[in-house]
Amino acid sequence: MKANLLIDKSGKFRVDDVDQLSYLYFPLTNYKSLKSSITPSLNGDAKIDQNSFALLPVSQEDLSNSFMNRNVYFRVNKTYTWSITGNTPYQMLNKDSVSLEADFLVHKITRENSKFKTEIESFVPFNDAYQEWHRVVLKNTSEEELVLKPVVSIPLYSRSADNLRDHRHVTALLNQATIHNNCITNKPTFSFDERGHILNQNVYGVKVTSKAEVKSYWPVLQEFFGEGNNLLDPIVVKEDLKNNYNLNQTISGYEVTAGFEYKEVNLLPNEEFEVVFILSIDKQVNNIINEEVTSARFNELKEVTIKTWHNELSNLDFEFGDNNLNGWLKWVTIQPILRRIYGCSFLPHHDYGRGGRGWRDLWQDLLALILMDPKEVRELLLNNFLGVRLDGSNATIIGDSPGEFKADRNNIARIWMDHGSWPLLTTLLYVDKSGDYQLLLEKQDYFKDKFSHYTKKVDLTLNREENIQKSKDGSSYKGTILEHLIIQNLVPFYNVGNHNNIRIEDADWNDALDMAHKNGESVAFTSLYASNLIELGNTLIKLNDIGIKEIELLSEIDVLLADIDFKDVLKKRSILNCYFDSVEGAVAGDKKTYKTNELASLLQTRGEYLREHVRRNEWLESDNGSWFNGYYDGDGVALENSETEDITLTGQVFPIYGGIATNSQIDRIIKSVDKYLYNPDVGGYKLNTDYKELKQNMGRLFGFAYGHKENGAMFSHMSVMYGNALYKRGYAHAGNKALMSIYDHCKNINKSKIYPGIPEYVDPNGRGMYHYLTGSASWLILTEVTEVFGIKADFGKLVLEPKLLKQQFNEFGEASIKTIINDKLIKVTYINKDKLDYGNYVIKSVVSSNTNLNTEETEYGVKILDICNQDIKVILHKI
Repeated sequence: MKANLLIDKSGKFRVDDVDQLSYLYFPLTNYKSLKSSITPSLNGDAKIDQNSFALLPVSQEDLSNSFMNRNVYFRVNKTYTWSITGNTPYQMLNKDSVSLEADFLVHKITRENSKFKTEIESFVPFNDAYQEWHRVVLKNTSEEELVLKPVVSIPLYSRSADNLRDHRHVTALLNQATIHNNCITNKPTFSFDERGHILNQNVYGVKVTSKAEVKSYWPVLQEFFGEGNNLLDPIVVKEDLKNNYNLNQTISGYEVTAGFEYKEVNLLPNEEFEVVFILSIDKQVNNIINEEVTSARFNELKEVTIKTWHNELSNLDFEFGDNNLNGWLKWVTIQPILRRIYGCSFLPHHDYGRGGRGWRDLWQDLLALILMDPKEVRELLLNNFLGVRLDGSNATIIGDSPGEFKADRNNIARIWMDHGSWPLLTTLLYVDKSGDYQLLLEKQDYFKDKFSHYTKKVDLTLNREENIQKSKDGSSYKGTILEHLIIQNLVPFYNVGNHNNIRIEDADWNDALDMAHKNGESVAFTSLYASNLIELGNTLIKLNDIGIKEIELLSEIDVLLADIDFKDVLKKRSILNCYFDSVEGAVAGDKKTYKTNELASLLQTRGEYLREHVRRNEWLESDNGSWFNGYYDGDGVALENSETEDITLTGQVFPIYGGIATNSQIDRIIKSVDKYLYNPDVGGYKLNTDYKELKQNMGRLFGFAYGHKENGAMFSHMSVMYGNALYKRGYAHAGNKALMSIYDHCKNINKSKIYPGIPEYVDPNGRGMYHYLTGSASWLILTEVTEVFGIKADFGKLVLEPKLLKQQFNEFGEASIKTIINDKLIKVTYINKDKLDYGNYVIKSVVSSNTNLNTEETEYGVKILDICNQDIKVILHKI
């Protein structure tokens, strides 16, 4: 039997026979940031942060093999135990029919057998509380009366994830479980974690409601399942026991469960039994015990939750001819929001770190937000630039508050050489979409800690809690956002290896290329920095054209703008060290004024040099195929080789994206990538060929089994960027192949084995891995909006450059999109009555309110010169 996925255009989906798949999980959360996950068997955990887990922390393998689930048991006709999780001896021999229905973000499991049908709904309310709400409704579908004993059991872990094996038993001795009317709470005395032994402030609790009456409370986990028994068939469920626990009693020193045994219920045919329960984390016990827990309240909160999440996603809507794709893209759209909440931790696959996001994540998650709701992005962008150091590096750990940064875990600073490249892409997207070029001229502080010289030098005398760059007069030094961007992209130009490409340092985008410190170089990101320097120049030219004729920069930057021989590696390193020395401590704070156009030329000259350098020196050719070398290893040897058929996808993406590859080279790259890296059984394009070598001079990825994660998996982020780069250069059919290979794989749930959305990667068996929390979601949405639908902008002016293929239009020859441009929610409908393919049509006219809008031609479409209304129709015509 196979699972079956049905999804509608709104994103609501159903999976029949969902129990036929393992490792499935679903996020339950809100902006208050209770971070939960739930499986068809009600497994998963719930927490606020690393030190505040209400339920037992889970990783991938726990989802199928741990029985510490949220659970409601029923003793049926005094003969056997049945559970809403499906995990009882009886159900292992007598399988239920199990289906899932999901909306944003509500999870509903239906279990059916010959006697009854049970619906289990779960969600985290869109409110200001840390709560999960669950409702279980069991209906007698047989023709006979059922005698049921319902028992609720929610094991309360109530402590830090660190305590899974670090003082697991000792921390149980801190527990203080208290029985209240229809409620059990646990407030441990201390919290034992990396912060030390501190007083615990959290109360963890479960409150229940039902028309039936609670007969007994069972707060001690071991007593609940019984000596010699386990949670598959707890003794409290199968036998009628007595205990001496009373209301208002506190039981200390044991593992806790919120156990509620109800009196037996006689259920006639078509009658229902219902229980509603909430799981809460709070600072005040009264907030839990006084919470209104009713079926009516459940329905009210559920409807608000669904409506609010749909509203959050309403500013971005796709209408392709394929409604399944439209619905699937809704789940991709929510993924950047989920990563802002969960960070890169706290879902079962993401069992690393202690929460928060990394530097790269900050900027990539904002890409989708700019397309959906740019109002709050300006302040987030300003805050993010607080993480930039004057030496061009940045803090890599982001605190809980906006603008809060740390060097790295345990103050061990590292350099990912790609980090400086991403802020420009995100900032320019915001400026173009909003027209808010003034952001570039806003001033912001710089991050400052004990590290300098790209973290190669440490000032041990610097012991300051305020991580702000100072001027010599003791005031904080502030530079414009434009200055931050220039420093981030200009410093790498001088930080070169022996082949005059930018040093890889501790890794680039591929975090697992982390062992090439000595002589490693990233040609791939040299290509992106080349493009960035040119784009910075273009931005300065636009500023000049609107009257901003001069730009002020920190005077120390002038050494990076000197006229030198760019081929001279030693000279470039010398200049870089000179600059590093000048910004090591407090700076004078003096400014130098540059003519805007002249500064643009200085940056673009450097970008063009890098372009030509990569194009001339890193192109590989042989009878086996042709492509770019993307890296040099720690011994200074090229990682890619056309003779030995070694190729990386990353090494091809950025020369295409950055305008380095010629059209002729792109044609040959596509053939080579299709030959060596394309595999539809894993969703498309793999990251690299199999090097069959443990390359200790390159990175830990070569220790991974080939086809997993960064070593040769279909890694969605780079596959999507490959598609984006191809679209950007006008190769729409090849770009569409990259994107649709991922979609086609993921929508086949029996292959991908994940719910709708895009995973981080796909393993060799086709399973989607590390679902929900991936930067590929932002890049996929960005590509669909800006490249496929061609909704672009230029300093606030709408630009239309569609690259839709004929099969992407509906039966009426139309394809539509809703998105935000310049604070306006617009709908653009492309009308292609003749079903023309990309390359065979041009924009004939742009109409709003039956009026033709004034336009001017761009490379792939038109720019709209006058103010547009909310509904725009674009008529396509044969070339």
